[in-house]
Amino acid sequence: MTDTMRKILDLARWAPSGDNTQPQRAEILSDRELVLHGYDTRHHCVYDLDGAPSRLAHGAFIETMDVAASAHGLSVEVALEPTDDETHLKYRVRLVDAPGRELSSLFPFIEKRTTQRRPMRAGGLTADVRAKLEQVVTAAGGQVLWFDTFEKRLSFARLLYRSAWIRLVMKEAFEVHRSVIEWNARFSVDRIPQGAVGVDPMVGAIMRWTMQDWRRVEFMNRWFAGTVMPRIQLDFLPSLLCASHFVLLAPFEFGQLATDAEAGRLLQRFWLSVTSQGMLLQPEMTPLIFSRYVETGRPFTVHSGAVQRAEEIRQTFRTLLPEGGLRRAFFVGRIGYGPEPTSRSLRLEVDRLTEVPPTSPV
Repeated sequence: MTDTMRKILDLARWAPSGDNTQPQRAEILSDRELVLHGYDTRHHCVYDLDGAPSRLAHGAFIETMDVAASAHGLSVEVALEPTDDETHLKYRVRLVDAPGRELSSLFPFIEKRTTQRRPMRAGGLTADVRAKLEQVVTAAGGQVLWFDTFEKRLSFARLLYRSAWIRLVMKEAFEVHRSVIEWNARFSVDRIPQGAVGVDPMVGAIMRWTMQDWRRVEFMNRWFAGTVMPRIQLDFLPSLLCASHFVLLAPFEFGQLATDAEAGRLLQRFWLSVTSQGMLLQPEMTPLIFSRYVETGRPFTVHSGAVQRAEEIRQTFRTLLPEGGLRRAFFVGRIGYGPEPTSRSLRLEVDRLTEVPPTSPV
């Protein structure tokens, strides 16, 4: 591997992925070419509906490669290879000369970009910043929907509070949460450290004890309203204390093998642009994911109450979108101003990133 390729991959690895799964590995073919093996977690992660969220991560990785390549007068060319296995995609990525290309304005923010799950300052999204962020998405033919007034933030807070109940009563989600949190940690190279989850130490300690066994979760939920405090701290309060919630709409229907990575590239440009404005971001994907499960008639849990709540979430969420918006929506989140998080997810080193396993590593 050349020094240039290593430098580019060393920055690309900081691209976002759901729960820090990092569902891609790079197989180096030559000084300027690699195959990005893109895996998904659909078989063991309820949030990875048909692998589409993982494909967002693949695209974000590729976009970060392109931004990093600008420091070397290069750009990337990408082709998705034909496949019979939707859970293991192969993107052929070439570094090509880009005469006259200047350093991307997003380059300084690759490693600075992170997720803030704790409350931020309420309000503060100016018309100028809003227009700059919109331009990133509209230039690609997409659309940004904003929910920035107090009334709209309150509506989102209620939506997320109700949606979080589904997340906390499903055994299918419990298995995911148990595997992705690294307890008693401030940083984690392949999971979410406890310090970045967004709850206070007392609630964190209760969660750590409870999540050792599903029977403990059921006991706490039944007798001690175990979902209430996590939902308040993780969903309701942060939803009120931010500058705005937003929904990103692609110029195409989301959930397609051929185009989901392009949505991921657009997402990374938007997220890096948010960071460049001195703002922080948190994904809020559960209303979208559960709504799409219901919309497509796909089963996702044996918990009948969760299924019923998901239908209610879908009905509410659809009222926030334009006609056909649920098919085009690919990302939901909130942004705001505030202190940088003191705990965060790290990433696998380049040498591990370029170890291509025979099967999915995630």
